[in-house]
Amino acid sequence: MRLIFAGTPEFAKVAMAALHAAGHEIVLVLTQPDRPAGRGMKLQPSPVKQWALEHQVPVSQPRSLRLDGKYPEDAAAARQTLLDAKADAMIVAAYGLILPQWVLDLPPKGCLNIHASLLPRWRGAAPIHRAIEAGDTQTGITIMQMDAGLDTGDMLLVRTEAILPTDTTAVLHDRLAELGGQAIVQALAVLDALPHQPQPAEGVNYAHKIDKAEAALDWALSAEVLARRIRAFDPFPGMTVPLTVAGGTETLKLWQAVAEPLQTVADPGTVVQADAKGVRVACGQGQLCLTQLQRPGGKRLSAADFLHGCPLLPGQRLVA
Repeated sequence: MRLIFAGTPEFAKVAMAALHAAGHEIVLVLTQPDRPAGRGMKLQPSPVKQWALEHQVPVSQPRSLRLDGKYPEDAAAARQTLLDAKADAMIVAAYGLILPQWVLDLPPKGCLNIHASLLPRWRGAAPIHRAIEAGDTQTGITIMQMDAGLDTGDMLLVRTEAILPTDTTAVLHDRLAELGGQAIVQALAVLDALPHQPQPAEGVNYAHKIDKAEAALDWALSAEVLARRIRAFDPFPGMTVPLTVAGGTETLKLWQAVAEPLQTVADPGTVVQADAKGVRVACGQGQLCLTQLQRPGGKRLSAADFLHGCPLLPGQRLVA
């Protein structure tokens, strides 16, 4: 098929590469405008744009697709570009812009979305993070025929993936990205024969965008909940706790932890034990054994290496 591909991050790039490898002709790429990133905060192209440039695929980066919105000139230019592409379908994966009805109606075979959850669970922006945070044991990929709602369209194809007890968002993301690429290729191969399955009304929930404010760890929560959040927020934004040091307070990032039964009575946020196996901290329920930590400007370190340079003692408090 002749395809328009709309996407921005690495997850989308993997799917686009799979479509290209399967022999589909990607005639146009839509992606978010370049964003400042890195220490120099220079404008950086998205992973999808980088792939498109490497493969000589035309790229469009409108700030909006709403003809009546804040950037109507962007939308009008994009509309002409989409019309000129004469594509059979548009494939969308983590694009970041809402598609208005005129876009959904434009390709003859419509717009298909690659969504990283088992819809209708975890509609929205952060389905991988939220599935891990909630303690789900299964997720997957849904290929969906897009409509005007937020991830509400008919399901065309579903592929499941187990969430392992050690999975972080980074690790699960990579598996789901590969699965998404496989699933969209499979769907397009038999697109006209796929049944359109409306999403059930039960089990709907939303994966709200991750906010940096969620990074602050609340020791009053249970160790189980906190261990899941640490895995869910790796690589972004990372869970944080304050550490009092000579000269003030610095912010530690926590990257790996295991929930355990609390071995002694202690207020939440109190270090109860610290050795090469981990830093154990009392929680509202149970204790959290921290096994990978990071100081500002430093690297992620095992508990043993971390304690060599930054001793933590029983009774010390990791609270503001």
